[in-house]
Amino acid sequence: MENVAIHEDWRSRFSELAPGLLLFARQWVRSRADAEDIVQDAFVRFWRRNHAIDNRALLYATVRSIALDFIRRNSRRARREAEAVSESEQVVEPQFEFADEAEFVLAAALDRLPHDQREVLVMKIWNELTFAEIATALNISQNTAASRYRYALVTLKKMFLPQ
Repeated sequence: MENVAIHEDWRSRFSELAPGLLLFARQWVRSRADAEDIVQDAFVRFWRRNHAIDNRALLYATVRSIALDFIRRNSRRARREAEAVSESEQVVEPQFEFADEAEFVLAAALDRLPHDQREVLVMKIWNELTFAEIATALNISQNTAASRYRYALVTLKKMFLPQ
């Protein structure tokens, strides 16, 4: 009976945390399917290692690690494929659909942020992690996490409210 309760707790926590983790994973991959795979792999790894599901910092660190491994694998594959494709063929970049113009503008502004600032901003605003959790997940100090967050907000403010 206890096993059933544990599995239900994991299932409910996955449902609760997955959307934020998915957004976090999308920083590294542009495909929603790839981001979903990364998040699912992180949860499976967490579950197999008997980590506490409430350790969000470690969960985010796991997602980040899996995403970076994914990028490394795909960059090697992309180099091999690029060498095989003739220069006369065009490469088509993926297009993303946005619900409205505001989402498009915000996504474009986030893409212009330095990666370290964007990473902290997504973790703080969309995933509601504390600076302590962000610091643990990224292996940085809390002050560095707070500074990156503050710099990201200042940069976004300058983009949207030019002086």
